[in-house]
Amino acid sequence: MKKIIDLCKEVPLLPLTILAAIPLALIPQWRPWGHIHPAFDPGVGEWIIILFVAWIIYTSIREMIDSIRHGHIGVDLLAIVALVSTVCVQQYWASWAVVLMVASGEAIESYAQNKARGNLTALIKAAPQQAHVVTLPGVADGGEAQLTEEGFRKVQQAVEQAQREGKPITMGNGHFDTVPVNDVKLGSVLIVLPGEIVPVDGQLLSGTASVDLSNINGEPVPRTLFVGAKVLSGSINGSTTMMIRTTSLAADSQYQQILKLVSSAEESRAAVVRTADMLAVPFTIISFAIAIVAWIVSGTGLRFAQVLVLATPCPLLIAAPVAYVAGTARLAKQKILIKSQDVLENLGRVTHVFFDKTGTLTVKQPQVVRVEKAKDMPANVSEDEILMLAGMVEGFSVHVLAKGIVAAGKEAMARLHRLPSSSGKTAADGAGQRELPNPNENYPVVGNVSETPGKGVTGTVDGHKVEVGRFAFVTEQSIASEEVHTAQEEERNEKAMEQADREAAKLWPTELEPDEMATYIAIDGKLAARIVLRDVPRYNAKQSIAQLRELGVKEETMLTGDKKASAMIIANEVGITDVRYELLPQDKVNAVREAAAAEKTGRESGWKRFLAKLLGEPIHRDVTMMVGDGVNDSPVLAVADIGMAMTDGTSTAASESAEVVIMNDDIGAVPLGVKIARQTKQRMLQAVLIGIALAIVGMVCAAFNLIPVVVGAFLQEAIDVVSILWALTALFNRKQASHAGIRT
Repeated sequence: MKKIIDLCKEVPLLPLTILAAIPLALIPQWRPWGHIHPAFDPGVGEWIIILFVAWIIYTSIREMIDSIRHGHIGVDLLAIVALVSTVCVQQYWASWAVVLMVASGEAIESYAQNKARGNLTALIKAAPQQAHVVTLPGVADGGEAQLTEEGFRKVQQAVEQAQREGKPITMGNGHFDTVPVNDVKLGSVLIVLPGEIVPVDGQLLSGTASVDLSNINGEPVPRTLFVGAKVLSGSINGSTTMMIRTTSLAADSQYQQILKLVSSAEESRAAVVRTADMLAVPFTIISFAIAIVAWIVSGTGLRFAQVLVLATPCPLLIAAPVAYVAGTARLAKQKILIKSQDVLENLGRVTHVFFDKTGTLTVKQPQVVRVEKAKDMPANVSEDEILMLAGMVEGFSVHVLAKGIVAAGKEAMARLHRLPSSSGKTAADGAGQRELPNPNENYPVVGNVSETPGKGVTGTVDGHKVEVGRFAFVTEQSIASEEVHTAQEEERNEKAMEQADREAAKLWPTELEPDEMATYIAIDGKLAARIVLRDVPRYNAKQSIAQLRELGVKEETMLTGDKKASAMIIANEVGITDVRYELLPQDKVNAVREAAAAEKTGRESGWKRFLAKLLGEPIHRDVTMMVGDGVNDSPVLAVADIGMAMTDGTSTAASESAEVVIMNDDIGAVPLGVKIARQTKQRMLQAVLIGIALAIVGMVCAAFNLIPVVVGAFLQEAIDVVSILWALTALFNRKQASHAGIRT
């Protein structure tokens, strides 16, 4: 009931039109003023309908003029003439039905648009509206802490000064002020309470925090952050209070960038929607032609009205944009954001997809593929134990290989049953209830960790000295500890380190593959093993490439700056045959440009040129798409017809060079996006053509006097509903478990 009331408030003409049927039914011929003229003498109920008709004509003409000014061709002329004709032939119930059609059409459009925008509305409603700015003593207005010479915050001094000046020192909730999110300044310190949405991007000041990123990238499991980590607006705080320092204004924060993408797509008009506008012209001509011929042949103006009340414009005016808004919302639900509806249309016509290799076809960090023990290492020391020790010290490293080793170390700890578990007991602290660890667990104890940049990291684990890094470092050669003071000395030292790594390779019987890299580990001063890592393809990369082929994409190309050997290994694993390697950024740009130029060559027939002009672009033109990380691939993303940036939501989503942003870092979203785009265009065209076809059939039947004028007016309303509901099916995937196996 509430939805119906809200809809009536949004479209007040609808309930008023329904109420107007009462006087039309009860007092249609009542004339307290007497008779006017025999040819035109409506009663009170009929005059009310005439006033409604006059209002509809006035508003329709005004909207039609406004549409023409903005370059849109409307078909409201049909509704205007239909209203005038029904009044002229004094068919007031038909006039009321057409007015009801216009009012209910607005209501149906409002309902359909709201239904289609459902996922987009959820995004907008989740936008943070307020923030808690800390007002603790010692924190300045700009957010910079006042520090003593020893580096401590001047809390006590600030309290004493406030007391001397007679200012109140508040406690508890008085430590922060709640302000609109747009009033938050850079550098301000904010409190985010448990369960609240993070209002702006910031840096974590409190020890640890657990945040839900599902609003941003669809990640189902909360992510644990540590002090100094970046916290994104739109993420939801966990069960403890968190303190952050703002690094971006509200307008520049992550969630607002997502909303900008959504808004730009929702407000744009796709070329195919503009094509629906263009179809209004021939449809209007056909409608008037049938009506005029029926009038001439029958010799009665009533037949003209009978035809025009069935000339429904809704499939063109409403169904087309509703379908595209629905498609945009469906993509947003799958964490695929587009910048305009034109991109949605082109996405469904992609013929050539270019992929960056590292971070796109492969995972973002090299992964451990095996552990090769040194020949002098005792047999009772397992590979899992070696990985656990390496992972514990690498957890403190910032090296590019560290994350892969840490991940492998955690897996090894799980297999060794040395991960911490809960004791089932809890303890209260300032942030709430925390679970206590099991005191009987044999969790590794780490200490004395230090890192030598570019060489390795060392520390103690359970009392054992562990060194992980380059061969010269773990074997404690003098070159690893040699101090360098000039660029020449640094270059000479690096060459010596590389030579030591090459010599180390001779200690193992198997050679590394071209795409593999190695780091070494020593335990208690003794070389223990070589840990081999490599770039590995994403688990669903090969499946995604196959799905693109099943969808009709003609070519897939991999672009990479890597050497041929390592590039070909990844290409063979994911199923790509066209590989361009050892490319600089400009070489990638040239590769995409050359492919696009080759695909656009050739003469088009006159018919194709006519359709291209009608549609606003060539209908059979090949479309190129570049898929990359949206940062170092920015130039090539910009030059392709469609640039698609893959991100996990923690980098800037609104890349200036990408028209499509995948927020959940899933390469499977590439074929999924193409499929949804194609289905959206199909549903839109089906809705438009079904509506037009039914309207033309109805008009022909009315021309032969098979459909009375009042019945025709209500039948036209049914055609509108069918067309719009069909357009709304763009929200759903009707073909479950399709042959391509693409999840939707």
